[in-house]
Amino acid sequence: MAALIVAVLLSSLHVSLAARNLLQTTPSLPTLPPMPKATLPPLPAMPTLPQATLPPLPSTQIPSLSNPTLPAMPTIPKVTLPPLPATSLPTIPSTIPSIPTIPTTIPTIPFFSPPSSTTSP
Repeated sequence: MAALIVAVLLSSLHVSLAARNLLQTTPSLPTLPPMPKATLPPLPAMPTLPQATLPPLPSTQIPSLSNPTLPAMPTIPKVTLPPLPATSLPTIPSTIPSIPTIPTTIPTIPFFSPPSSTTSP
C-alpha cells in the first residue's frame, strides 16, 4: 500500500515538472488573422401607413336623474334594563405576609452517616 502512495506522489511530481517544462519551452502560438468585417445591408425605411379618419361620435344628451327621496328611519324603542345586584368587591390585604425562614442546617440520617469516632487521630 505504501509503495502505491509513493508511486502516485512521484508520478504527480514528474507530471507537474513535465507540464512546467512544456509551458516554458513551447513556441508562441501563431496569431489568428483578423476576421473580416461583416457588412450589413441598410435597414429599409419604415413605410408610412395611411391615417384612418374616424367619424365623430354622436352627441346624445344624458337624461338627468332626480334624487329619490328616502323613507323615514323607524325609531327604535327604548329598553330599560333591571338594576344590577349590589355585590361587594373582595378586599385586598394591606400587609404582605412574611416569608417563612428556610433552615440552614441539613438534618442527618443515622443510617447513611458513618458513626462518629471516639478516638481522635
